[in-house]
Amino acid sequence: MDIRFSKMNGAGNDFVVLDNRTRRLSLDSTAIARLCDRHRGIGADGFLVVEPADGQADFRMRYYNSDGGEAEMCGNGARCFARFAARLLPDKPLSLSFETQAGLINAALEGELVALDMGRPVDHRAVQSLVLGESEHQVHFINTGVPHAVVFVPDVEKIDVMAFGSVLRWHESFSPKGTNANFAQVLAPDSLVLRTFERGVEGETLACGTGVCATALLHSVESGAASPIHVRVRGGDTLRVDFLKDPDGSFASARLTGPADFVFEGTISL
Repeated sequence: MDIRFSKMNGAGNDFVVLDNRTRRLSLDSTAIARLCDRHRGIGADGFLVVEPADGQADFRMRYYNSDGGEAEMCGNGARCFARFAARLLPDKPLSLSFETQAGLINAALEGELVALDMGRPVDHRAVQSLVLGESEHQVHFINTGVPHAVVFVPDVEKIDVMAFGSVLRWHESFSPKGTNANFAQVLAPDSLVLRTFERGVEGETLACGTGVCATALLHSVESGAASPIHVRVRGGDTLRVDFLKDPDGSFASARLTGPADFVFEGTISL
C-alpha cells in the first residue's frame, strides 16, 4: 500500500501528516511506529491524521506519538495540522477549528505562524516535593491538553534530561498514564528556556507546545508574571503564551503562538 504524506515541523518537533478524510486508511500502532522510525521509516516525533469532524468543526485531528500510541493533544502538532488542513479547504481560510481528544481547538494562521486557542487548562495541582535521582525537587503540575510536570532549575544545561525525565515521566504520583517532564530556567519575568522529555517519544524532543504552555502558566502562578510569556525551546525557536485568568486566579484560557513549517512531501510503501 502506497501512502501519500507531508513532513512538517513545529519549532523542531517533527510530524508525519496524512489526509484521511475518506477514512479509507486504517493504520495500527505498529504501522504508525514504523512510519515514525528514523531509520526504517520517514522519521518523526509524532503522527497526525486529518479526519472529518463529528460536530460543527472543520476537521478532526488524530494524534499519535512515535511509539504508535494515540494521545489527547499536541500543541506543536496542532499548529502543523492547522496549516496542513487549511490547504484542504477551497477558500484557504485564515482561521479554522478542529476536534481533538482534549476538546475543540481554534487556530488562526498568521503566515508561517499559527496561534492556537488551547482552551481552559485543568488539573492544576499543589507543588509536590519528589525525589529524582539523589536529590529532592519541587514539582509543579497542570494539564494543558496532556499532563505536564514542570521543575524549575537554575541551569537547564546542567540537567540530565534523559535520566531525570524518565524518572519523573513514570513517577507513581502520575500513574497510571504518566506525565510529560519539563525542566525550565527563568531568564526574565517574561522569558523562560525549556527542555522537555516527552512520553510516547520516551526521550527529549526539540520542542513541546503543550509543555511550553504548561510551563509558562506555572511560572505565572509561582512568580505572578503577566501575560504574555515567551519560552525558548531546545530547537532554538521562541514560542509565545498568552493567557487570561478568572477572578479566583485560575486560568480561563491559554493561547500558544509559534511556527509550523512544511519540510517535504512524499509517498511511502507500507
